[in-house]
Amino acid sequence: MKEFLDKNFLLQSATAEKLYHEYAKNLPIIDYHCHLQPGDIAADRNFETITQIWLNGDHYKWRAMRANGISEDYCTGERNDEEKFLKWAETVPYTMRNPLYHWTHLELRRYFNIDKLLNPDSAKVIYETCNTLLNTDGFSTQNLLRKMNVEIICTTDDPIDNLEHHKKTSANNFEIKVLPTFRPDKVLAIENPVTYNQYLNKLGELTKLDIISFTELLDALKKRHDFFAAMGCKLSDHGIDTFYAENFTADEISKIFQKVRNGKTPGPYETRKYKSALLLELGIMNYEKGWTQQFHYGALRNNNSLMLNKTGPDTGFDSIGDEPVARSMSLFLNRLAEKGKLTKTIIYNLNPKDNELVASMTGNFQDGTIPGKIQFGSGWWFLDQRNGIEQQLISLSNMGLLSRFIGMLTDSRSFLSYPRHEYFRRVLCNLIGEDVEKGELPQDLKLLGKMIQDISYFNAKNYFNF
Repeated sequence: MKEFLDKNFLLQSATAEKLYHEYAKNLPIIDYHCHLQPGDIAADRNFETITQIWLNGDHYKWRAMRANGISEDYCTGERNDEEKFLKWAETVPYTMRNPLYHWTHLELRRYFNIDKLLNPDSAKVIYETCNTLLNTDGFSTQNLLRKMNVEIICTTDDPIDNLEHHKKTSANNFEIKVLPTFRPDKVLAIENPVTYNQYLNKLGELTKLDIISFTELLDALKKRHDFFAAMGCKLSDHGIDTFYAENFTADEISKIFQKVRNGKTPGPYETRKYKSALLLELGIMNYEKGWTQQFHYGALRNNNSLMLNKTGPDTGFDSIGDEPVARSMSLFLNRLAEKGKLTKTIIYNLNPKDNELVASMTGNFQDGTIPGKIQFGSGWWFLDQRNGIEQQLISLSNMGLLSRFIGMLTDSRSFLSYPRHEYFRRVLCNLIGEDVEKGELPQDLKLLGKMIQDISYFNAKNYFNF
């Protein structure tokens, strides 16, 4: 019987153990998509408590706590940090077989060298131990990143962000690259004319443009796109329900824009047309810069309107959606390809039923210019657990080139999430090790080790030209 979280955790064969320990374990981390706050990095912040760095903003944990009958007061509410932590500790024993159980104990071990199981009996000591360490220099945000061997971070940033924290981090010669990512979701959100017009007014003030037409909106976005590029940005990102590829004319888009600018709500078909036009224009901008564009699609957001009104978005009331996507995804990519403007693209699906769909779709638009130009992105959000990771790897293996895959990312708001890269590497090594043990891959550790290293680190390094 294996010991919980021993050195061969998740590694079920001798080959898997060798692949992980000799090839994957010590590679640096490239976190090309996350939601870390760049201000925390620039300030080299020390968090006062484990609650602040570990529970605040973590909707994964909040969902588990609610399911365990914990009041919202201990999630997004006004209870103090210690009370919130103790309620999380009360929940942890009930998370067995949820990835949270693995992540929780990996994070306690890798950052704080704590090998006790977190439960109500151990909670007080663990809380105090973590807090003491967090208030030392070695546990500042920059040192936490160093501790995890992080090499490059790409944050997620709105086009109107002034990127002052990225400037400060760069000016202070922090050896870990912290680069912005252009995420224009708010520019697409025309469903609410009031908030949309407020946003366009801010964009206009920043770019010194009077945005009274769709053409001027594109001019303003181009200025921000140029600014992000000057700041080292190499990626864009979109969080979308589905892909948008309606037919439209320039006159139609102009009229829809004017309608929204006049404070009127567009209809569903108008909304889809508008998003189709704007996504296409943004895709062309990305191509012209040589950026990689990312599409995170498939979330059904804000399901609980009562809690949305109480706690706001991104607090744990989203789920997997199931909108049809194949035709619109194909049309969107094809429009860019027809124009010769399809840049490197990563597609992340949230519904596992789409694994084969996305894996097969990426093959339609590989053009022989860049290895793995169109990527089936790693399992994310509800799919970044062991089964979700394995299924994504299997679908990609069956229909594409696993050897060209650019690997894992954290997609996290927490500085304590970097063991997710270890988790991914262990799952990957175990999957390949199983194939070797069954005689389905050759017992060539040099060949397989190179593939493991490429997926874990080198493919991303080369793909993004970091």
